[in-house]
Amino acid sequence: MIPDPPLPPECSRVVATSAQIATRVAELGARLAHDGGGDTVRLVTVLRGGVFFLADLCRAMECDVRLDFMAVAQYVPGQGGAVRVTKDLDDDIEGARVVLVEDIVDTGLTVNYVLGLLNARGAASVEVCALFDKPARRIADVPLAYRGFELSDRFLVGYGLDLGGRYRNLPYVAELRDEAVYG
Repeated sequence: MIPDPPLPPECSRVVATSAQIATRVAELGARLAHDGGGDTVRLVTVLRGGVFFLADLCRAMECDVRLDFMAVAQYVPGQGGAVRVTKDLDDDIEGARVVLVEDIVDTGLTVNYVLGLLNARGAASVEVCALFDKPARRIADVPLAYRGFELSDRFLVGYGLDLGGRYRNLPYVAELRDEAVYG
C-alpha cells in the first residue's frame, strides 16, 4: 500500500499510518476526558512538534479543555547545557489539572525539566500524555500516564516529528534511512 502522500525518498517505511494514529488519539482523548471526571483539563504542549498531536487530541476529548503552549531550547545530548524556556505559558495553572502533551518522549530530559516547572507553579496535578515513546533512549525517568505507541530507537519523521524542520506535515510517521540521518 502506497502512503498518501507518497513516502519521501529519505524514508524507508511507514511505522504508524494516519488511520492508526487517529484511532489511538481518539482512545487517548476518551481516556483523558473520562479520567478527569468532568473537570476542566488544561492541555500544555511544547512547541513545535506537539501541536499536531494537541490539535487532534483536544478535539477527541468530550470535556472542557483549555490549551496553552511553551517553547524550550532544544536539549542536545552529549553537549551539556541547561534547557531554557523560550516561550512561557500564557495562563496561570495554579490549582488546575494539567496534562503535558508530548509528540515524543525519548531521553526524557526535556519532559523532566518541563514537569518540574509545571509542578512548581501549583497545579493540582500534572500528568504526561505522549503519543510516541522511545524508552530505549531514556535517560531521565519520567512518568507517562498516557502513551500512544512504543517505538524503536530509529529516527522518525511525520505528524510533528521533523528532520531539520521538514516532514512535520506528513499525516503518518515514517522511519528515516540511515544515510538521511547520518549523511
